[in-house]
Amino acid sequence: MNNINQTMKFSVTKDNKSQAEEILFSVYEALEEKGYNPINQIIGYILSGDPTYITSHNNARTLIRKLERDELLEELLMKYLDK
Repeated sequence: MNNINQTMKFSVTKDNKSQAEEILFSVYEALEEKGYNPINQIIGYILSGDPTYITSHNNARTLIRKLERDELLEELLMKYLDK
């Protein structure tokens, strides 16, 4: 049994980093082209896991589902912190 006072370590592989960036930009552009607020839609997808937040325009829905949501969050956090 795990001790509740211990911190669990979470690790994500680094192989898909550039792929995550490319996918996020592509999805952002597709959402913008369709008149959606890309930030709100991507946040909705990340929080819920519901792919209907992402348009199927330019294959964006299929693209974003190639990555796990934790990979998307890691990419966003790394860019935000400029690491």
